[in-house]
Amino acid sequence: MPRLVEREFDVIVIGAGAAGENAADRVVQGGLTAVLVEAELVGGECSYWACMPSKALLRPGTALHGAQAVPGASEAVTRTLDAAAVLKRRDSFTSHWQDASQVEWVEGAGIELIRGRARITGERTVKVAGLDGDDYALTARHAVVLANGSTPNQPPVDGLAGVEYWGTREATSAKEIPERLGVLGGGVAGTELAQAFARLGSTVTLVARSGLLRSFPAEAAELVAAGLRADGVELRLDTKTRSVHRNSDGTLTLTLDGGKPDGGDTVTVDKLLVSTGRRPALDGIGLENVGLTASDGKPLTVSTDSTGVVAGASGNDGGPWLYAVGDAAGKALLTHQGKYEARATGAAIAARAKGELRGEPEPWSRYAQTADEHAIPNVVFTDPELANVGRSLQQARKDGYNASSVELPIAVAGSSLHARNYEGWAQLVVDEDRKVLLGATFAGPDVAELLHAATIAVVGEVPLDRLWHAVPSYPTISEVWLRLLEKYGL
Repeated sequence: MPRLVEREFDVIVIGAGAAGENAADRVVQGGLTAVLVEAELVGGECSYWACMPSKALLRPGTALHGAQAVPGASEAVTRTLDAAAVLKRRDSFTSHWQDASQVEWVEGAGIELIRGRARITGERTVKVAGLDGDDYALTARHAVVLANGSTPNQPPVDGLAGVEYWGTREATSAKEIPERLGVLGGGVAGTELAQAFARLGSTVTLVARSGLLRSFPAEAAELVAAGLRADGVELRLDTKTRSVHRNSDGTLTLTLDGGKPDGGDTVTVDKLLVSTGRRPALDGIGLENVGLTASDGKPLTVSTDSTGVVAGASGNDGGPWLYAVGDAAGKALLTHQGKYEARATGAAIAARAKGELRGEPEPWSRYAQTADEHAIPNVVFTDPELANVGRSLQQARKDGYNASSVELPIAVAGSSLHARNYEGWAQLVVDEDRKVLLGATFAGPDVAELLHAATIAVVGEVPLDRLWHAVPSYPTISEVWLRLLEKYGL
């Protein structure tokens, strides 16, 4: 029979991914004790199945294409990608799906680790079904933090539930390159992996119910679409997948709503990647025991304040004890933003435990996740890249700002030196009342490195007339900043 082990900590963190690790680290730095509860690999989705392996799959193709776009270098490039070598390098970035180094970091930071599945049983109490066979009854003196990530959505496609298909986990950990790959979904993950596998030798068909990367400006997304088409990816946009069925030879046939008299087009693939978004992984962790339930048949979500306090949880109004960070909080499903939220939340928990923080903190203080409202940076690591931060023009106006925008192609000395026939696009969104930036978007080869300057300008609310004095080095692609400000009228 399993033992029941009773333990007490200042803070219990459910989930040992990037956000959970950062939350636990901050509370320990603040003088509290913390335990991480994790049922899978310490380090989480990003380390093993998302950010790191997907970028490891993408980078070789981008590097090769970069050389092919520069005369003198292109003549020296005589080979295509070595898929086996790419997969081997990918494996090294995931530590071969072993988490020993992450566990070593946790222990070195003074954080305890319990491997198992956690379930909230009441205010400040958590039960863990340990992977070692024991049960753990944990009590938190100060806080429980939900940092258990997200789970993929399954679209309502007839027959999909009855066939084997890839999610992003299976795609990023693939051991071989399929001859034909179908991708359902035109978001960031689907777009990145479609290009990665096309450059590794797959014939790729991407099907999306709406446009490609539709949360980004159309001019920027179209540059990415052109890059995918140049790599041979067939884009079936604004197209519904009606059904999927398995053939006798193991292949899959997708029936698409193509408007033909016979009922639609068909595409046959060897593997199918379904990448149609993710949702917070809140089911089955006992939130109903503290008064949090889903409504109207929708997936369970939570709402949090600027420190991560979960609204509506039993006992959370007087002395906050339940927090959520990262994907579990559902604000911005991005690793770097989840880590930012976790740092602020961990600092707030420690400060509240010491009586140094009461109520809501000031915006932009070390306890507040203010950037979630104003300056979330995001990069699509396709070739060309797409990078943005802050509000789009439409979002800014919806939020009540007197906003304008300035945009132009990226055509400066630095871009022409960077690559033959460089194509890029840039946009700044301006608050006309305060004359500061609300957002920025860049599309083009290697524009991700432009993004942090934009993030600083948005977070710092740098006045445009002061930003004009930030002289870009010549000849670099950053000269586009000067051209944008000149077009604005400075």
